[in-house]
Amino acid sequence: MTEQLIELEVADGIATLWLNRPDKRNAMSDDMRTQFIAALEHVTCDKAIRALVLTGRGKGFCAGGDVAGMERRMQAPAGEVGFNGWSRQQRVHHTQSLLHTMPKPTIAAVNGAASGLGADTALACDFIIASDAASFTWSYINRGIVPDGGGMYFLPRRVGLSKAKELIFSGRKVELEEALRLGIADRRSDAETLVPDAQRWAAEMSKGSATALALGKTILNQSFEMSAHQVFAQGSQAQGICYTSTEHRESVMAFLAKSSAKKETTK
Repeated sequence: MTEQLIELEVADGIATLWLNRPDKRNAMSDDMRTQFIAALEHVTCDKAIRALVLTGRGKGFCAGGDVAGMERRMQAPAGEVGFNGWSRQQRVHHTQSLLHTMPKPTIAAVNGAASGLGADTALACDFIIASDAASFTWSYINRGIVPDGGGMYFLPRRVGLSKAKELIFSGRKVELEEALRLGIADRRSDAETLVPDAQRWAAEMSKGSATALALGKTILNQSFEMSAHQVFAQGSQAQGICYTSTEHRESVMAFLAKSSAKKETTK
């Protein structure tokens, strides 16, 4: 029977995804990534799910890549190392892209250390809420590699280019207070209430039109790379779709009905 390295719970339209390898501080193995991809694809496609909370079992959020997997890569024949590494990167990038582009709000509930790929995975979410036990480390430099989970894209957008360089070049640990000050984390929570707080926040962020949320998130994710003209153009196309959505029609009709009833009572 396959070990359950990813646990997915859904309640009241909010999916909670648990990284479930607590004995390894939820380091991402190849098997874990396969289950992670499947879970993210399920959440993306299930229209009954409005938002996602991502967290970790045990004391850590995610310790990054699995060191055992790194050892196996080094033992491969020299002529296969490059292509094997490229193939692995495709899966890493697919996973991070699924999380980043998911057409619904995503919140990382960081319960402990988020290191390397773990820190990048938290950043791939729309929002980060963290407990006092949380820390963030872009520790790739300590393994002689560069951030491959999106950190070189996400981190400068949260902290600025110079600070991102400092954190990535040094690989130093960022404790919660500094993470909040720099804008790496958005909110703090007690360890005991971290996941419920994240779930309530997810419900708040996803109570609006699912159509408008999905389209707005898609444009916002690209807005730093686009000109104002391109943002306006994509916004116009998105608005045209919103005009035809059930949510927009029901909202307008409800407003008009309420306005009409108010006029009747004032006669």
